[in-house]
Amino acid sequence: MRGSRMNPGDRRTRSTMSIVIVMSLCCFFYILGAWQKSGTGRGDSIALRVTKETDCTILPNLHFETHHSLGGVNPLVMTNKFFEPCHIRYSDYTPCQDQNRAMTFPRENMNYRERHCPAENEKMHCLIPAPKGYVTPFPWPKSREYVPYANAPYKNLTVEKAVQNWVQFEGDVFRFPGGGTMFPNGANAYIDELASVIPFTDGTIRTALDTGCGIASWGAYLMDRNVLTMSFAPRDSHEAQVQFALERGVPAVIGVLGTIKLPYPSGSFDMAHCSRCLIPWKSNDGMYMFEVDRVLKPGGYWILSGPPINWKTNHQTWKRSKEDSEAEQNVIEKIAEMLCWDKIHEKGDTVIWRKKADSNGCRNKDDRASKMCKIQDADDVWYKKMEGCITPFPEEAQLQKFPDRLFAAPPRILQGRTPGVTEETFEEDNKLWKKYVSTYKRINKLIGSSRYRNIMDMNAGLGSFTAVIDSPISWVMNVVPTISEKNTLGIIYERGLIGIYHDWCEAFSTYPRTYDLIHASGLFSLYQNKCNIEDILLEMDRILRPEGTVILRDNVEVLNKVRRTVMGMRWKSKLLDHEDGPHIPEKILVSVKKYWVGNEEENSS
Repeated sequence: MRGSRMNPGDRRTRSTMSIVIVMSLCCFFYILGAWQKSGTGRGDSIALRVTKETDCTILPNLHFETHHSLGGVNPLVMTNKFFEPCHIRYSDYTPCQDQNRAMTFPRENMNYRERHCPAENEKMHCLIPAPKGYVTPFPWPKSREYVPYANAPYKNLTVEKAVQNWVQFEGDVFRFPGGGTMFPNGANAYIDELASVIPFTDGTIRTALDTGCGIASWGAYLMDRNVLTMSFAPRDSHEAQVQFALERGVPAVIGVLGTIKLPYPSGSFDMAHCSRCLIPWKSNDGMYMFEVDRVLKPGGYWILSGPPINWKTNHQTWKRSKEDSEAEQNVIEKIAEMLCWDKIHEKGDTVIWRKKADSNGCRNKDDRASKMCKIQDADDVWYKKMEGCITPFPEEAQLQKFPDRLFAAPPRILQGRTPGVTEETFEEDNKLWKKYVSTYKRINKLIGSSRYRNIMDMNAGLGSFTAVIDSPISWVMNVVPTISEKNTLGIIYERGLIGIYHDWCEAFSTYPRTYDLIHASGLFSLYQNKCNIEDILLEMDRILRPEGTVILRDNVEVLNKVRRTVMGMRWKSKLLDHEDGPHIPEKILVSVKKYWVGNEEENSS
């Protein structure tokens, strides 16, 4: 009879072999796990293959396919909400600067030109159409001089500003000769004059603010000097001035010096500028000059060109009396002295002041002390009332010149003025975004080319995304949400970049179709339970150009909700794995907005 018993030798051999096999398998899976975690294993090869398949060099062929699902439902077949086009009359709709709503607010101190957003029941839930004939803007730098008429079909500035060389209509394009009210011979000649006083060439001046910017020609030509300008002007009778600026590829927002503080941190700008901007600087006891002082860095420059400067020569042209004009300039001079600004240049219609690097050398210290602001946080500005007081000088560390300051630890970090952000976290953030941007460029080889001129980062953090892709052929509007745990916009400015505070539960202060590429990391997780994701996505669609690109990085559950919405918005989308493989819950959603224009027949509300 055949038995099952083994002799002791066989049993020992079998037991030894089992132990060896188990140990070998343990070692194999340990090594395999380490290999995958390192980013060079199977997970990374899958991500790389998906990346290759979604090469966005041919953006219209972006296909929607992924192994991730939403709640067990196949996203390819689930029913989604479809968003109708808005009526064509809304093609240039700016929700928070709507002309009809504006007229219901007081005109005093330009209150009616400030942000007044629609109530929840007034929000539009349709897609803003592009006007008939809309085309992709010219690449930079041609866009600085030419804008297709169909993109911003408003000719009134060609008549109003004909003698000032602002803009001319030629065939089917607008041409921008580079002139301005105070520089009809061109912005370059004007900037050359300023350069005799202000050091544009050594990296000292990197960020500028243009108040009442018109079509932003000053900022457009400062880019040749490696200076980034944040330009703003109201949506007023000039209609399309900020829209023209953005179509030209120049940073600009709709804004005004009115009753609330500017949406920028204190000590942001190396230089501020007013060229016949019509801001009443002496009004409200100098409150607007106090606000410029707040956002101006110690050692920064303020340029005032136009009334009341050179009043002896021009007062009759302005149809103003000598006495009034002289009195206005005298008031401005006194306020500048109180603010510790030294007048360093006066020639013709232009005066340049320089803010002292510290308050120790200030004259009239007693008067100044009585005017100091009693505030805890000078960067807490969102919808805060403007004050007629002086913001205290920060204890500034030495700011490096650009481009060195782009990756050097900013003073706000070195001094511990941003809780939770250290030199180590700053360095780690830079390394991380170098890795992420490298991925984006593999996904979309057009990033870094002239295809994307106007870029927005909706949740900018420390600004490292922008720092990594910094290029003379593009610029980035770095947005720091007002609900962010860390207020990092001051750090972004100290890096030599520009940006703005904003709450994404409201519409952004820009015209439709003004950005070529929109990026957001962690934005929808941040705004979960704060406001409707649909509203944020509709706003992204409003400000994104036809055939523009969106790159979102967030938790997979959140991105599945997002892509479910954008399927009804005429976007093509694809969900991709994280750089470190498919088991990482953070994913990347890449979307491309289809080209379409409105027509009179479509009549959604």
